[in-house]
Amino acid sequence: MSAHRALVIAMLPAIGLRVLAVLGFPPALLFYGDSFAFMREELAPGTTRPSGYSLLLALLRPAHSLTLVTVLQHLLVLGLAVAVYALLRRRGLPGWGSALLVTPLLYDEFMLLLEHMIMADAIFIVLVTAAVVLVVWRVTPTTAAVGGLLLGLAGITRTVGLPLLILVAAYLLIRRYGWRPLVALLVAGAIPLGAYATWTKVEKGKFGLTEADGNFLWSRTMSFADCDVIKPPERLAVLCPNMPVEQRPYPPHWLWEDFSPLLKVPGTANRNQLAGEFGRMAILAQPGDYLAAVATDLTELLRWERTDVDEKTPYKLPTSERPINESVRDVAESYEAGPAATRVVEPVAGWLRAYQRFGYAPFPLLVLALGGALVAALVRRRWDALLPGVAALALIASPPFLAAYDIRYVIPAIPLVCLAVGLTLGARSPSRPEPATAEPEPAGRAGA
Repeated sequence: MSAHRALVIAMLPAIGLRVLAVLGFPPALLFYGDSFAFMREELAPGTTRPSGYSLLLALLRPAHSLTLVTVLQHLLVLGLAVAVYALLRRRGLPGWGSALLVTPLLYDEFMLLLEHMIMADAIFIVLVTAAVVLVVWRVTPTTAAVGGLLLGLAGITRTVGLPLLILVAAYLLIRRYGWRPLVALLVAGAIPLGAYATWTKVEKGKFGLTEADGNFLWSRTMSFADCDVIKPPERLAVLCPNMPVEQRPYPPHWLWEDFSPLLKVPGTANRNQLAGEFGRMAILAQPGDYLAAVATDLTELLRWERTDVDEKTPYKLPTSERPINESVRDVAESYEAGPAATRVVEPVAGWLRAYQRFGYAPFPLLVLALGGALVAALVRRRWDALLPGVAALALIASPPFLAAYDIRYVIPAIPLVCLAVGLTLGARSPSRPEPATAEPEPAGRAGA
């Protein structure tokens, strides 16, 4: 225990913060309306998001306890911090250094928020980071298969996880770990993805994970699209924005609000297809404007504070109970088997709200740490540090290209950045790939 005293010291207050969340905001924080879509009793492939998290909630439904869901999410993230710590110790970092590097994972207020929210993000973070930890720990067909399975499950939890399976496969290929781990990774990853896509085919007649990738890309282009430049064909012209650029709201609003021309297109699959075509045409016709819109979103990463004091955002801990809308109350109360609205229990809730104002890793420091880790990994030839580093970069950068920036989309990169920094600083790193199987060396040749 003395060897891990620093981790114990770091874990105890982190556990205390999670106890405050459970006591201060029972039974859970609800994100309007995504949380209610996940909790529906009738399981079906999601239209705008995959339903992997819904499947987890369905497994836990017999307990009729949202508190059970949030406690499980809190415990999984705590366990993930221990796993990252263990890998960093394995790579030669001292106990205090390893414990220090997992503190953002343990103490970031947004991590606490997502763990206590009925949303897919905390589970996604655990799946992705656990997969990377397994593969970096030691590459064998078994660890690669488990890592692939976790990444496949991450892909049906949030589609942004899909490229990470290819990224890990490229890592195994470039590092020459052999064909067996590579095949194990891809086959295991394809199992949940293929099963889910087949379910979608049976239910909706289309092989895929969602029916909204085109919608999101189209909404991204609403930041700049000019139909006088794009010159879309008549069948796509209905999707042209109907207000000047300077008056247009942020891209996600174009998906749901009454003013959106997207709602004029009948049929979910048809809408998604046409929106995707329009989005690609807009990007090809206005590549400079597209990159400028992405760059503008990415400048949010330079913002030191997460939110201003008076800023309205769903990511602030509530000060009072918010009644659940009648349209979704039955969904929540059926899952909870009773009242499900988030209660605010003072003074505990107030303590956690006060912590939220300062308990976070500023994004500029996170970006600086990631950039430094990537450069140092190349200079020091710590190739194992590049995998979590590039994965973190992909998670941070891809949403502004495909949809829009959101604080929530940056948080999954935090444990990967911590891991990349630690692996770069580690005292030792595998100089070559470890063999998948090791045969004992004959005694007579030992030390030869």
